Amino acid sequence: MERLKSGFARIGLLLNPMSGQLKKRRDAILKAAEQVPNGIIRQASDAAGFVAAANHLLESGIDLLVIIAGDGTSHAVLGHLFATVPEANWPMLMIVPGGTTNMTPLDLGMRGKPEDILHRLACYLQGAAEPVPGLVQRPVLRIEQNGQPTVYGMFFATGLVARGVKFSRSNVKQVGITGGVFTFLIMMRSLAGMILGGNHGEWAPVTMTITRENGEQSQGAYLFALVSALDCLLLNLRPYWGKEAAPLHITWVDQQRKKLWRALWPLVTGRGHLLKAQDGYHSHNAHTLALQLDDEYIVDGELYRSVDPGEPLRITATRPVSFLVL
Repeated sequence: MERLKSGFARIGLLLNPMSGQLKKRRDAILKAAEQVPNGIIRQASDAAGFVAAANHLLESGIDLLVIIAGDGTSHAVLGHLFATVPEANWPMLMIVPGGTTNMTPLDLGMRGKPEDILHRLACYLQGAAEPVPGLVQRPVLRIEQNGQPTVYGMFFATGLVARGVKFSRSNVKQVGITGGVFTFLIMMRSLAGMILGGNHGEWAPVTMTITRENGEQSQGAYLFALVSALDCLLLNLRPYWGKEAAPLHITWVDQQRKKLWRALWPLVTGRGHLLKAQDGYHSHNAHTLALQLDDEYIVDGELYRSVDPGEPLRITATRPVSFLVL
């Protein structure tokens, strides 16, 4: 922060030109990025490119890494940092909502068009009194399974939520729908799965064993399960209602749930405390969770699969990471 205030900080800007917002306003965003003092701009559009670009910026001795992209790009960069760079050597991070879905930066409080945010950053670095940046801390999910690389991210989901995101990636996204409309379609897709309650294919529940940190186990078929390190999700949803003082927000819904129509509104409006575990609606905060499943799951919109149903996915939280917010 001191180097940022002094005006001598080196700024790395990583852009994904294939992200939703950059596709729409690429020239304006690039022009704004070029106005950031002491900025080094790198563009990349796939996992290998993100790693190469991040490494180049880190080797340049940057003080602030600005990621201008969507949740998938931020997910890839965070994973690379955790896997290869001691946390003491990280630059400060800033995520600008430049993608199709921007759940992480919006939860952190980043509002506005990417080019406007970059303009505010440039003004601050040039010594303007306003805006005054802040630091927001969030833990990151650490998802481990024996024999597999560790996955890091802000949001995990399996069941109908993951199937809805998979559908959106393969079909809806191809027609260029982005932003709020894209988010709304994902949500409607998942809610339709809950209402239709099918048992096969794209509407199938997920079968798994859930082990809480106190050792208590639940086993069966579930509509969905989600774990988040964010305070709010897409469209400002808060589908969890645990009261425990712990970093992971965890929610799951039984396939054989009761009073579904009455439960939908509390689920999507942050009033889940009105729902009851005996009716199939579960939520709590914790430091760790273990899931055994033979199915797909998503982390920040990226698709993964449990490779061995006998080996649990162990989800824990890292120490909080500081993000610069304007």
